[in-house]
Amino acid sequence: MALCESLAGRYPAVRVLPVERAGWGRAVKHGLAQARGDLLCYTNSARTHPPDLLLLLLYAVAYPGVVVKANRKIRESAFRRLGSLLFNLECRALFDLPTWDINGTPKVFPRSFERLLALRRDDDLIDAEFNVVCRRENYAVIEVPIISTRRYGGRSTTNLRSAVRLYWGAFRLFRSERA
Repeated sequence: MALCESLAGRYPAVRVLPVERAGWGRAVKHGLAQARGDLLCYTNSARTHPPDLLLLLLYAVAYPGVVVKANRKIRESAFRRLGSLLFNLECRALFDLPTWDINGTPKVFPRSFERLLALRRDDDLIDAEFNVVCRRENYAVIEVPIISTRRYGGRSTTNLRSAVRLYWGAFRLFRSERA
């Protein structure tokens, strides 16, 4: 938080927007609701290397009217690679998605893709919902391969229990989308 506040003090375009309750989806929705620009982006700061963010932003400027998202090519352990592969295959099968890395961030998109501003999930499944909305609305998606594996802060909270929750959550999202 101190780093963010320091950046906000130096750069007028940077704002710190604390969220009262935890949740990846809640934080993403809060940030998008407060965003002012025509080009919107969200990312996991603990996993995003600044040059990778710049690369995706440049793609988004070069290809307006397209969602640009990261496709992380390497995970730090075989266990995480397997878990990620299973989740991505599940989502691809359930929702007929063309994307390979459901949770890959940064995700950059034009404000005109207003359905992406109406996401409902408050939890880790917001990225799955994001991809489902892109598919349903026929928003074109470009996946940019990202090789970086380094963490830039915090510790991963992903474990077997949270992974099972993601797998089950994807199935529940599938059922709710069909209803």
